[in-house]
Amino acid sequence: MSRAPLDDGAITFEGAPLPARAGETIAAALARAGIVALRETRTGAERGIHCGMGVCQDCLVTVDGRANQRACMTKVSGRHDVRRQSALADTTHAPAPATTPKRLVERTPEICIVGAGAGGLCAAIAAAQAGAEVLVLDERPKAGGQYYKQRADAIAGLDEPAPDAQAEAGRRLIRRALEAGVTILSDTLIWGAFEPLELACTTPDGPLLVRPRQLIVAAGAYERAFPVPGWTLPGVMTTGAAQTLLRSYEVVAGARILVAGNGPLNLQVAIELARAGARVVGVVEAAPAPGLARLPALARMALADASLVRDGLSTVAAARRLGVPILNGRVLVSIEREADGLVATSAPLDAVESGARTRHEPVDVVAVNHGFLPSNEIARTLGAAHGWDAARRMLVTTRDATCRTSVPALFAVGDCCGLGGAPAAREEGTIAGLAAAGALGYATPQAASDGAHRRLARHRAFQKALWDLYRADLPAGGLPARETHLCRCEEVSAGAVDDAIAAGSRTIGDVKRRTRAGMGRCQGRYCAPLVAERLARATGEPPGEMSFFAPRVPFKPVSIAELAGEPEPEPESLPEPAAEEA
Repeated sequence: MSRAPLDDGAITFEGAPLPARAGETIAAALARAGIVALRETRTGAERGIHCGMGVCQDCLVTVDGRANQRACMTKVSGRHDVRRQSALADTTHAPAPATTPKRLVERTPEICIVGAGAGGLCAAIAAAQAGAEVLVLDERPKAGGQYYKQRADAIAGLDEPAPDAQAEAGRRLIRRALEAGVTILSDTLIWGAFEPLELACTTPDGPLLVRPRQLIVAAGAYERAFPVPGWTLPGVMTTGAAQTLLRSYEVVAGARILVAGNGPLNLQVAIELARAGARVVGVVEAAPAPGLARLPALARMALADASLVRDGLSTVAAARRLGVPILNGRVLVSIEREADGLVATSAPLDAVESGARTRHEPVDVVAVNHGFLPSNEIARTLGAAHGWDAARRMLVTTRDATCRTSVPALFAVGDCCGLGGAPAAREEGTIAGLAAAGALGYATPQAASDGAHRRLARHRAFQKALWDLYRADLPAGGLPARETHLCRCEEVSAGAVDDAIAAGSRTIGDVKRRTRAGMGRCQGRYCAPLVAERLARATGEPPGEMSFFAPRVPFKPVSIAELAGEPEPEPESLPEPAAEEA
């Protein structure tokens, strides 16, 4: 398959024609053109692409008269008129809804897997090779997940080599899954989960209801919020969003980029951006520079997986060759928009208030990542038990050795139930896939399960040592001034949350009622951990599962038209897989 050409008139933005490729996202086309401000909030503040994966809902635009379209998830499929969107979107020119809703399709596969990333694909392969019927649902346009980000069909197909070993490994996993008979449905948004095991979805072909006998959730994670003044400005995006634009659509987020936060992803993406032609002015890393105190962690990493340590050292060497400065022991304290671009200010992490502050040179994009949080709403809604992990500062899913949760026939693997990295997710997927198939009566090789358990132990040891190496005592809740928004969606300030707590709020539900924090489109995915940790400081009680907002259906906004549908008999077999490129 050859590369789709850029079409100079594929889309218009605010009436001006822009080049785009059929099959890429509207966000990619706008970023290529240097357009970062996509909508206005109710206070008139501008917002743009932030998460790049359909979680934050900040990149909403109006497409062909249809409001509230996520630019990062909406593909170019013809000629489109794209408009900035205000808080009260103009729908007067929206197309009339179809008079006959698409019919609801019901599927009852033996095993359903949510997520086509590392864990989901390995679970699918293991279960399908054991003989089970497997259906994989994935929200992204293309399988591979956030770690194995695949280039969009518009960019490259099977006849072009993968850009690197990481992408090629993902391509091989996708190919193995398809060859094993797995059906992968991409562009599938799961908006609801209902007991005992029922998933309500929207797809390009209409509403879908899935009732599997066994369910494996491998929904991945999203990037943790670390609010500072200016973190909601257009051009401030997650490091993962910048990587998605580059890896999936070959779009460099900006000519001048500052990368900041905490963790190994930042340096990796900085190198990728620099190699793609961006001028990366620096990587602001909260962890101190590796020294004698970090040698034990490095030694444990080498014992667990020496090849990954070599890869890490190669990344640092590449940064030096490319002239990318690494500024250790520092953290962003503010971001401002000035005439020449975004200007970020950093300070020493151990002296945020008293240390010398550095104003970095103007850039087009500030890419930030301070780690990840699990996408656990499906497992929580279905009743799976969760507990608070104080070291990782997140809710983790309670599981047994086979990754089965407290709910019968429900498994959870990978980063959605506690972050362990892609290598660990692969092994957990294999373990869960074999266990789910075995629960259905299929014979599964014990040697395969035993091998996966051994590798998983090694990967978990590596991951623990890695985060010891990158350990930084970041303030829980970021470094916001009183006027800084903790809740991006509802524009609820840190001061408003603190005032509610000072006035007597002792539960997250009461803070929500007093301030509207968590009532927005992202449903508290970004602000809930921030509010929960503020409450924990005030009460002296560690957070727990009840410290967070309860997951609400729909998990993500869907239109009434998408929900409407009439049941139809289930076909004798599942549809052929969509045109997934391996």
